Amino acid sequence: MAFKTQIWLPHGEFSTVVGYVLGKFLMQQLLLIAHGSRRATANDEIQLLAQQVSTKLQAPFVGVKVAFLEFASPTIDTILEQCFQDGADKVIVLPYFLSSGNHVVVDVPRAIHNTRKKWPDKCIILLSHIGSIETMPDLIASACNNAP
Repeated sequence: MAFKTQIWLPHGEFSTVVGYVLGKFLMQQLLLIAHGSRRATANDEIQLLAQQVSTKLQAPFVGVKVAFLEFASPTIDTILEQCFQDGADKVIVLPYFLSSGNHVVVDVPRAIHNTRKKWPDKCIILLSHIGSIETMPDLIASACNNAP
């Protein structure tokens, strides 16, 4: 399955790639970025999802972290910083958004760019938002077809 990503590589290189990214990294994290809510249980749902996803990932992933853009913490900057301080060489960032609104197009890349300046020797890969995943129509159709 092909995908489109934005990649920030060591030493400030940036590229948009369609296809597969190959490489060996000793330790990598997945970072789910969600909007955030004033309603704590909504934020808890994202944390639970992260725990469930972490059980399905294989090495070299060492876990899944969650960051929020608004109304909740931790922030993207905080979690990226924590990942790198804990020894991650690479962080895969997945925006947990259904459409490519301002948060996906502007806010998430800006936060990543700010962290990139502090950690020029680390790799951050920004995947397309979850709503753009090729299997999303199948997921929606499945939910509807299986509705009571």
